[in-house]
Amino acid sequence: MVRSAIRISIAVSISGRVGAVHATPSATVSRLVVMATVRLFASAREAAGTGRDDVDGATVGDVLAAAEQRYGRRFSDVLATCRIWVNGDTATLDTEVGPHDEVAVLPPVSGG
Repeated sequence: MVRSAIRISIAVSISGRVGAVHATPSATVSRLVVMATVRLFASAREAAGTGRDDVDGATVGDVLAAAEQRYGRRFSDVLATCRIWVNGDTATLDTEVGPHDEVAVLPPVSGG
């Protein structure tokens, strides 16, 4: 998400009457930082070296790309086989995330 600021100038006369109102775009452009919590399980946890981390991104795709950069090729290889959930629901790369969301990376498991 990109935010642009607008600077508003209001001219007030000595009598207290409002004169001209001008709105001009400000040179300030900032990006809202969104840190989703990433939970890593089984082989994803082993590849990353942690079971939990806060990762910046506005979508699941952004979060996973940042995680791949942070954890490297071994994690990327494992991630290719994983299912991704956000707050307990299946997610796509376009799923938006916020600071209170949990992105779970679940590799396939076998049992017997």
